[in-house]
Amino acid sequence: MMVQLQEKLISGDTSDSARQGKHKLDELNAERVAKHLLLFRPADEVVEDLMAKARLAIPGLAKTETILKVLRYNPRCMFAISRKSRFRTEAPEGEGFIAILPLNTLGLQQLALNIFNGPDPDLRFIAKEDERPAGIYMWCVYAPGPLAAGMALFMREMAVPQYAGVNLYSRPNTEVGRRFNEALGTTKGIKIGAIDAPHLYVFPRAPSNPPYDSYSSGMQGHEIGVTVARKIEDLMRVAAIRSAVYIGEQECPYDEEYDGNDLSATHLLAYMGGEPVGCVRLRFFAGFAKLERLAIRKEFRKSRAAFELVWASLNFCRKKGYGRVYAHSQLRLVNFWNRFGFQVADNARQFVFSDFDYVEIIAELEPDPDALTVSTDPYVLIRPEGRWHVPGVLERSASRAATNPSVKDC
Repeated sequence: MMVQLQEKLISGDTSDSARQGKHKLDELNAERVAKHLLLFRPADEVVEDLMAKARLAIPGLAKTETILKVLRYNPRCMFAISRKSRFRTEAPEGEGFIAILPLNTLGLQQLALNIFNGPDPDLRFIAKEDERPAGIYMWCVYAPGPLAAGMALFMREMAVPQYAGVNLYSRPNTEVGRRFNEALGTTKGIKIGAIDAPHLYVFPRAPSNPPYDSYSSGMQGHEIGVTVARKIEDLMRVAAIRSAVYIGEQECPYDEEYDGNDLSATHLLAYMGGEPVGCVRLRFFAGFAKLERLAIRKEFRKSRAAFELVWASLNFCRKKGYGRVYAHSQLRLVNFWNRFGFQVADNARQFVFSDFDYVEIIAELEPDPDALTVSTDPYVLIRPEGRWHVPGVLERSASRAATNPSVKDC
């Protein structure tokens, strides 16, 4: 991996113990970074400009035509970084980039044997855009100055189901690159299958629960988790939070807050430690999902609970196969929703209800490659809502013989 990045990220105490894992990849705060930076997929002319900038700082880069060839094969291989204050939607320009190669099994074996050709990779070793890779090779990072924080946004991109749990690999060729890897919590000298790979650094990523099922009863302190409301007690928590926020603070009339839709919707609950702190409601229509009634208790609004709830909601919708999420934003909060990809809809209507002014917003989502469909295993489809990744009680019942068959011998 070739790296040009903010020296501040890896400077300071030079002892191995102080440096190792100082900025671990899985602990970077994407929500904080998203206030100042953004990632986008660059067009060809942006790639050409970025490579020209990077060549001034990094020796031995792959040829620009090679980069473009890889991006035509799999557009997910490069993320451009820009400061929001300098970004123009009508003429996007990148200030830095993070380039990866999602490798298939054969490509990962080549990397382990140290015979993988990084400057001119064979496309046969790279996973296609819709394939889940065997490993993710950090091809090149060019992130000077404050752009280094863009790694947090990159890790959020790597949290989508297609990439979740897939290890990150690198083979730095400079001292700065080595220190950068150590600062991000990678370890050197690993084994891939039966192949010893002492030249590789790895950041292992164990498969984790999806964002909408991240709460567990053992969470402590300021840990935030989200879960689907499944029991009457959960709905009571939802009602308590919304009553405090909308009826108590915003003085919304009871009949307008509890509008008759709560029992036909899915509710997500956010917890901090063991305390319920926020909720959101999701309703599903043909062709789109609607996100509504996001509420965070006043004393927890400086936490990341709102971000976790929205992020979990979008992932929940993607898992159910939705590529479009519709919502109503108070005009003063449009910038908050922009962070998650929501935009004011074309020909959006502005309107008023419960004494606040609103505008229509829409987020276009990338489809989840493992979205639920009629072809999904029937046992998965009968699992509890939001627990499609965990075997359910009805699967355990399948171990019993059918004692009440539908057709009996005559």
